[in-house]
Amino acid sequence: MSTDDERGEGFFARLRAEEFGYLDEAGEVYLDHTGAAPVPRRLADAQAARLRSRAFGNPHTESPASRASTALVEDARARVLRFLDADPEQYTVIFTANASQAVKLVAEAYPFNRWSRPLLLTQDNHNSVNGVREFARRARARVQLVPFSGNELRVSGGAVRRALSGRRRGLFCFPAQSNFSGVRHPLEWVGEARAAGWHTLLDAAAYLPTGTLSLRRAPADFVVASWYKVFGYPSGVGSLVARRDALAALRRPWFAGGTIQVVSARARWHRMAQAPAAFEDGTPDFHAVPQIVTGLDWYESVGAAAVADHVSRLTGRLLSGVAGLRHRDGRPLVRVYGPRGTEGRGGTVALNVLDSRGHVVDERIVARECAAAGISVRTGCFCNPGAGEEAFSIAPRLLHRAGGGRWRAETIDGYIRRLGLPSGGAVRVSPGIANTAADIDRFVEFLRETFAAGTPERGALAPRVSC
Repeated sequence: MSTDDERGEGFFARLRAEEFGYLDEAGEVYLDHTGAAPVPRRLADAQAARLRSRAFGNPHTESPASRASTALVEDARARVLRFLDADPEQYTVIFTANASQAVKLVAEAYPFNRWSRPLLLTQDNHNSVNGVREFARRARARVQLVPFSGNELRVSGGAVRRALSGRRRGLFCFPAQSNFSGVRHPLEWVGEARAAGWHTLLDAAAYLPTGTLSLRRAPADFVVASWYKVFGYPSGVGSLVARRDALAALRRPWFAGGTIQVVSARARWHRMAQAPAAFEDGTPDFHAVPQIVTGLDWYESVGAAAVADHVSRLTGRLLSGVAGLRHRDGRPLVRVYGPRGTEGRGGTVALNVLDSRGHVVDERIVARECAAAGISVRTGCFCNPGAGEEAFSIAPRLLHRAGGGRWRAETIDGYIRRLGLPSGGAVRVSPGIANTAADIDRFVEFLRETFAAGTPERGALAPRVSC
């Protein structure tokens, strides 16, 4: 589209008008890129043109329509490997419905055991990764947690290295970027884990929209990606990018259409297909998967480095803007969780609005007022309870107490009361490729106008469905 030195604010303003002009037409400010990127018009047009061009069939046969789909799916595998700088002799790509399914493929098939295959998690992890512990527990494997260190929601590298130096070696899982705080954890942990004899599952879903990942430099065994977070469309395709030798160590607990080479119903035996087919349950989304090629081509035409710089500028503007918000008596209007600057972080900012007494305003009030103003943000705990528990300073003894007894029969609000929390979560603001500085300024001014003079009436609030 342009040379690197031309990709400043003017470039992204033009990109906004060309690809995301529907946001301005609707008067909407979209600040939830960690949830999903908006759809560029060019990608919607490309998908429509492809579907109008010819028939595409189920890939699991040799008809002309099937061969056309197969070719596009295989092109997408190769494109993902190029994007992640992965050697195709060492890595393969498995297409999934989303990043969560990609994690589950590893979790259900990993050879956890009580003697020599433990699970190591950082406290900062999405619930899709936290759920791996249930498979480890079922195998009676040890589950270890590396806690946060300091007040920026970072995990100590020293603590990680000590955990990796243990006698047993298993699966180590951590996010390249926190979906709660935006903290970027060191990719060097991948090499350290590999040198210590561990397998590594790297959650790259929140990282890839603004971060560059080379699997030659950070040779993780398993990487999970969610493509709609990078370029907006399609929303039903993720990937498990896996080292071939690590896949060979997995043992799938079931088989499905497309995953087997041969099977007998009466004799009750089967032989799995070769990877990646052995891990793609049923028919792949052969209409959506080819869009990955179009999306990555479009994203790289914008420039990964340019996107990263742009989002870093917007994040710095956001952090500076909310830090300057005050009530009339000078008390802060906003509390930010995690890093207050742009060093070592991505474009994800978790915060709470404070009332004039310094108390947290229920995040549902903020969500309601944002929606009324045409501003899209995310509220809750963002499926990352470890970060939330640390951010809200919940003592472990309270967590143990709240999880006992009959709390499961209560509402989420009842659970929150047991913990003594003023609210059920935070507000997550995540600028991205579709934003301009005007969006950040509008959000900051919205907070000033709506909350600096006093908290809006509570009124009717949406029920909480998870925490």
